[in-house]
Amino acid sequence: MKKPRFTHGYIDRHGRPRYYLRRPGFKQLPLPGLPWSPEFMAAYEQAMASQPRDEVGARRTIAGSMRALAVSYFQSAMFQNLEPSTQSVYRNIADRFCREHGDKRVASLRREHVESLMRARADKPDTANGLLKVLRTMMQHAVKIKLRADNPTSGVAMLAPKSKTGFHRWTEPEIAQFEARHPIGSKPRLALALGLYTAQARQDVVAMGPQHIREEVLYWVRKKTARTTGIELLIPLHPELRAIIDATPSGHLTFLVTEFGKPFAVAGFGNWFREQCDKAGLHHCTFHGLRKAAASRLAECGCTVHEIAAITGHATLKEIERYTKTADRKRLALVAMEKMKTRTFSG
Repeated sequence: MKKPRFTHGYIDRHGRPRYYLRRPGFKQLPLPGLPWSPEFMAAYEQAMASQPRDEVGARRTIAGSMRALAVSYFQSAMFQNLEPSTQSVYRNIADRFCREHGDKRVASLRREHVESLMRARADKPDTANGLLKVLRTMMQHAVKIKLRADNPTSGVAMLAPKSKTGFHRWTEPEIAQFEARHPIGSKPRLALALGLYTAQARQDVVAMGPQHIREEVLYWVRKKTARTTGIELLIPLHPELRAIIDATPSGHLTFLVTEFGKPFAVAGFGNWFREQCDKAGLHHCTFHGLRKAAASRLAECGCTVHEIAAITGHATLKEIERYTKTADRKRLALVAMEKMKTRTFSG
């Protein structure tokens, strides 16, 4: 299996594997355990999100440059208030941008430059939109610290994604195929059930445990919005999920643990679940697609957008509205066809 980015390893003279995180412009850091293990990934994700630049990198930074702005932004409250996973993504995007444009002056960036950067990535709209999002926040910081008077990203539109659906939404036959491969009582089946019946993301599911359930209600604050809205979700436990939890050996503070009995790191869980999908012949399915499947199931049951949001915890209703509209069209089409069956047409 391929090692996480920027990690290097070797076998020392005692025959023990050693791994380090080596990023350009950053101090080298040792990483515990083996790649993708819980302790390794926990240390890796923390380092990717918060590792400060070393003094050599700082000396190479030109005052007023994009690289200097990036360093200042990483130290700002705006960046520090982001979730560690988001920090890691933003830092990687900013680092890639600074490799090519780091020495350019912040004050010289104009809107047409930003639009040119977007056009250059037109074949990869997700990449272009990710860059725009990071540049927008960095320029907001630049205005705040008076490196410039305006934000050149204002008014620059996101590119339309190639696929309007994003991650593939699991279909009912695909769910049945996974369940046929992984029976009740197995860890993969529990992971599937947690995704389907809580409609939460992988960073949430790996942290859930029996202590979060009181009187058959799951009390949960989404990791993604814990620092922003902090809204607590009260998700009634579905009987199917309760049966699967009861049938799966646990005894830990989290429902899902590694083969070593430790909680999953988020990235490690994603790779593990990917392997379980592959074993079921579902190579195009991901854990995130279960969140979409859960929302679709709720919509097809006739739930309103607000009822669905009370389960999923979506901050906005725009995405949920797509599920309800699709479900409404399906129901209306069935009604229309039934009406047509009762009508006799003549010339």
